[in-house]
Amino acid sequence: MARERGLSKQVQDVLDGKLKIGQSRYADKPFGVTSDHIYSWSTYRAYLKHGCYFVKWAKDAHKSKTLEEARAHVDEYLLKRMEADKVSPYTQKLEAAALAKLYGCTTNDFVKTEVRHRDSITRSRGAKKRDRHFSENRNQEFVDFCKSTGLRRSEIKTLRGNQLEYDEKTGMYTLNIVGKGGRRRTSPVLSMAAVERIRCSEAGLVWDKIPNGADIHSYRADYCTAIYNRYARQRKEIPLTDRYCCRGDLRGVWYDKRAMEVATRALGHNRISVIAGHYIRKEDESDSNGSS
Repeated sequence: MARERGLSKQVQDVLDGKLKIGQSRYADKPFGVTSDHIYSWSTYRAYLKHGCYFVKWAKDAHKSKTLEEARAHVDEYLLKRMEADKVSPYTQKLEAAALAKLYGCTTNDFVKTEVRHRDSITRSRGAKKRDRHFSENRNQEFVDFCKSTGLRRSEIKTLRGNQLEYDEKTGMYTLNIVGKGGRRRTSPVLSMAAVERIRCSEAGLVWDKIPNGADIHSYRADYCTAIYNRYARQRKEIPLTDRYCCRGDLRGVWYDKRAMEVATRALGHNRISVIAGHYIRKEDESDSNGSS
């Protein structure tokens, strides 16, 4: 029993040494040091959990006593998770990323995991996946606010009235946000109801309580789609060089890169491929701006 705790403690010690909570991942990116650090508690907890799962398996299956001894069995573990345990490609990627962080390497050093497909995502896909204990009708103001601002749950929790600004150039109200990884962004507010809610809070918190069952990721997707549609050009106006062509199960669908860049910045992401795969609503892919 002591040995098992010892392995888990080794995992914790390694990951603790990589913590850089409160510092900007975005600022570190140009220096190429982000792979050496962990910037959020949620990432740390996920990596710690999966790292401990792995070393427990390595101890039981191969009598490993140290992280160095367990390292030789990473590929076997990942293959077992793919073939015997049938975990999703998304979980496979997370486990591989956790072990890469633990061993100071990249996922390219491990066996290749399965390809992720958008149609296999269950998060925020369809009403039946949403929390049956959460009523959107009773929380309509909060739902509309989320769809008008596109904020993450953590950003809503800390949002204050003094973060509201008015952009003279666009004639829109915006929010000055310090988001995931410490990256700053300016996000347009899409409704005057949301603006008034923020204004009324002055310098205090805009929301004292965040409903637990709210599907905020889904509302961010609605916001992203609205931003994209606001800036997307008509199909005939988009040159070939400005078209983003999707792959995999979205093969044949394309979007306006310029509008995607605006929506991506508003959400606090770096790559337009993220919103193509996870945020722009599929029902909008058949309109004049997003279909082949």
